[in-house]
Amino acid sequence: MASHASRWIYVAVIYFLVAVGLGVFMGASHDHSLLGVHAHMNLLGWVSMALIGIIYHHFPQAGGSRLADVQFWLFNAALPVMMVALGLLLKGNAGIEPLLGATSVLVLLTVLLFAVNLLRHRA
Repeated sequence: MASHASRWIYVAVIYFLVAVGLGVFMGASHDHSLLGVHAHMNLLGWVSMALIGIIYHHFPQAGGSRLADVQFWLFNAALPVMMVALGLLLKGNAGIEPLLGATSVLVLLTVLLFAVNLLRHRA
C-alpha cells in the first residue's frame, strides 16, 4: 500500500486503540460522561481515517496529491484538539466552546478537501 494511503490507516489504528481504551475506562469507572468523545474518536478517528486510507489506496492520484497532504496534516492537527475540547466541555467547562467550534470547522474543512480532491482525481 502506498505510504500516502497507509499513513491514514496507521493513524486510524492509534485512534482505535485510544477510543477502545477510553470505552474500557468508562465502563470500569461507571462514568460515561465522555461518551461523546468516545463516539467521535471512533467515527472520525478510527472509521473515517481508515476509510479515507482505503479510498486513497484505490484512487492513488488523489491520495498522492498535495491536497491530500494538506488534508492529512490539518485533520490530524484539528481532531486531537477537538477531542480534548469536547471532553472538557462534557466535563462542564463551557468556556472551551469557541475552541471546540473552531476545531470542528477545521475538521469539516478537511472533509470538504477530501471530497474536492476525490472529485478532481476521479477516474
